[in-house]
Amino acid sequence: MKIFCRRLSGWALVLLIFPLAQVQAQGLELMGQFMKQVNSGRANFTQVVTSPAKTGQPARQKISTGSLEFRRPGQFRFVYMKPFAQTLLADGQNFWLHDVELNQITVRKQSLVLGTTTPMALLTSAADVKVLEADFQLRSEPAHDGLEWVRATPKAQDGQIQFLMAGFRKTDKGVELLVIDVQDSLGQRSVLTLNSLELNPALGADTFVFRPPAGVEVIRP
Repeated sequence: MKIFCRRLSGWALVLLIFPLAQVQAQGLELMGQFMKQVNSGRANFTQVVTSPAKTGQPARQKISTGSLEFRRPGQFRFVYMKPFAQTLLADGQNFWLHDVELNQITVRKQSLVLGTTTPMALLTSAADVKVLEADFQLRSEPAHDGLEWVRATPKAQDGQIQFLMAGFRKTDKGVELLVIDVQDSLGQRSVLTLNSLELNPALGADTFVFRPPAGVEVIRP
């Protein structure tokens, strides 16, 4: 291998290395475009959570489906439909969790629940990669499954997230974020796949306003 490399001219080495650099930069480039161009979104989702296998037992999986809407900065609504009905809503100030089966709503300050190193930072932080770089180490990963990937590793060592992978695709509609794959510090993996993604839809003023249904207990820890 060393003999082969010595026989290459300087220009030949540049030509070999330059395309590789382009490939490695693609994921971060698409992430930057997504954050600048997409201010809001709407999609259906499938979430697969895989718990680590225990001794003598296989890994367990939980599959959930639902819909989501988001708007920068700091607003989103997740509506889980199956297997259990739940709504998670961030209005920019408070975070609401409505568990339909328990007939219970928990509301807390959003800043205490959703830190800057949570997966939702990719969807709802300000429109600049530099905002994420304050809290994440970002790097492009090789493309696979038809997507360009970025690995985001929290700089803080004591967080719940070990790292996350974000999969992007460029279409004639713009850059789409289609997969968020999260590995937490306990070995649990959560893969959120977005379907029928709408970029920059006109969302109503009340989309991120939570109105507790009558008769539901509201808990404020």
